[in-house]
Amino acid sequence: MSTPPYMHIPQFRSFVDMKDYDNIRQVFERNYIAEGPMGREFCDALTAITDAKHGVLASNGTLAIYLALKSLGIGPGDEVLVQDVSFIASANAIEMVGATPVFVDIPSPRDLTIDLDRIKLTPNTRAILIAHLFGTACSNTEDVVAYCKANDLFLIEDAAQALFITNGSQHCGTFGDVGTFSFYADKTITTAEGGYVCTNDDDVFERMTFLRNQGRKSSGTFVHPEIGYNFRMTDLQSALGLSQLSKIETIRAEKQRIAELYKKYLGDSVGYMTIREDFDYIPFRVIVFVPDASKTMEHMNTAGVEPRSMFYPFHRQPCYKHLGYRPEDFPNAEVCFETGICLPTWIGLTEEQIAFASERLLETL
Repeated sequence: MSTPPYMHIPQFRSFVDMKDYDNIRQVFERNYIAEGPMGREFCDALTAITDAKHGVLASNGTLAIYLALKSLGIGPGDEVLVQDVSFIASANAIEMVGATPVFVDIPSPRDLTIDLDRIKLTPNTRAILIAHLFGTACSNTEDVVAYCKANDLFLIEDAAQALFITNGSQHCGTFGDVGTFSFYADKTITTAEGGYVCTNDDDVFERMTFLRNQGRKSSGTFVHPEIGYNFRMTDLQSALGLSQLSKIETIRAEKQRIAELYKKYLGDSVGYMTIREDFDYIPFRVIVFVPDASKTMEHMNTAGVEPRSMFYPFHRQPCYKHLGYRPEDFPNAEVCFETGICLPTWIGLTEEQIAFASERLLETL
């Protein structure tokens, strides 16, 4: 396929259309724009999808993790183990509740989960937080579950990028004590901003109910039995979410088409992220590994293609410098960042654009 020397291909575009707009218009027609009937419908739909016993909406994915941790009683003096490669929210939410995030390397540069062999427990360790990244399940989910049970630890799953990812019988986010999801603009479905938390624990659910709604179970009263906050979602957002849910099969098929086309054009010239074949896979981004990610991304940007780096490892983050981590203690996370690239994977990408992006990448190898 012949391609031009320059083609602007942004990193991401949200998949929204007039169907979404029409659903949001219903909220205006009902004149109920705060959290209400659409919110209840959206939350119920998500709980049915995850097959969890309980679920609540949250303002965004970060606050969803905060809500999960707070509902488990995690706070000052506690330590939460978290994989070193993830979006910063996974670590920041731990800090938000007053606990200490403890970073753990990944098993290999292409296997983005927590390395159980590198865990060092202390008397303050209360939980493990794993993140199911880029549309696949953690490769060792079941092992992490067993480890937590054996060591009396809570398990929180950051499933922000894993909606609709199941092994046929169980959904990501339901293996541990609490699971969290995000509906930011680039997620599998979007509400612009928004989140969801699920659990099978009745007591945790009750605490979440109070925490998310100013310390009361329902709005319309000025009596607040507990301390709580405002983590609600509006019906405007929920209307968008419901419309997005109705398009999930299109989203799934298009994302998988894009991933297959990248493999068609890149072949064995690049490495690929570990993907669980026994779980569904809806590519959040197509991840590839090259000898020098910085060099490759610079070349692609010059040609108009906007790739994105892998997540900056937590141990390198300036905001966590005070924790005193050393790069040599995270060899796999280091290599992952230096070699990993997130390719544009938005719905609407044409084969010509994918071919162009692939050719520009291959020129650097």
